[in-house]
Amino acid sequence: MSSLTNPTPQFSTAEFQGGPDRCQLCGQTLGSSYYRIGQKQACSICGEKAKYEVPKNSHSAFVRGLIFGIGGAILGLIAYSTFTIVSGIIIGYLSLLVGWLVAKGIMLGSKGIGGRRYQILAAALTYAAVSMSAIPIGVSFYLKEEAAKKPLRLQHPTASQSPNAATGGAADDIIETPAGASNQSSGAKTGFGAAIGALLIAGLASPFLALQDPFHGVIGLIILVVGIRIAWRMTAGSSVDVLGPFNRSSTVPPPALG
Repeated sequence: MSSLTNPTPQFSTAEFQGGPDRCQLCGQTLGSSYYRIGQKQACSICGEKAKYEVPKNSHSAFVRGLIFGIGGAILGLIAYSTFTIVSGIIIGYLSLLVGWLVAKGIMLGSKGIGGRRYQILAAALTYAAVSMSAIPIGVSFYLKEEAAKKPLRLQHPTASQSPNAATGGAADDIIETPAGASNQSSGAKTGFGAAIGALLIAGLASPFLALQDPFHGVIGLIILVVGIRIAWRMTAGSSVDVLGPFNRSSTVPPPALG
């Protein structure tokens, strides 16, 4: 009666001993030994085959997942940005597509292996791709505004915009190299680097900066969370342990899973 009330496998009592005499994968009759593939009892042929075919979680698998995941994030960023720039419409639902692309890339690279670190990677890449898309979108909108303002400036030039207003002629436009040119050049490089850094920080913070418009900002943030959740679920994966061989007549329990 205890076996009916306790569904947990009792390896100490050799639960499989005297049980089914066929492989639960191929249906062949079991020999003197068997393997355990996940929760199934398998013959020696299926067990040995599974040892080579079942993907194993390793550092190289994670690196492949990282590389493919970055590729999926870049593809998602391009898709999100391109649609918004071309259409002029910001649709937060594209975050769902980005999450799917990132997760698909990670699982393709890891060959189906998932787990907590793959989920964290997927969540981070999804957030980065969606938030960083604000940079090309913002630059595109800025350039369009500047292009629209340019004809107005040409129609109403100011004294500062006249080519020879301050110098008095073309000959006076020849400027000698100042003594502090090198310092100005290094300062320009530093300024450029700082501008890039500020742009990246602004991009990563863009989902929260969008909360300045509470209604659309909250909706966009919720959709982003859903996209991250999609990536999280898809990269959960499933690990299958291959244990054995075990002697069918042995009372020695096989090691516990995990």
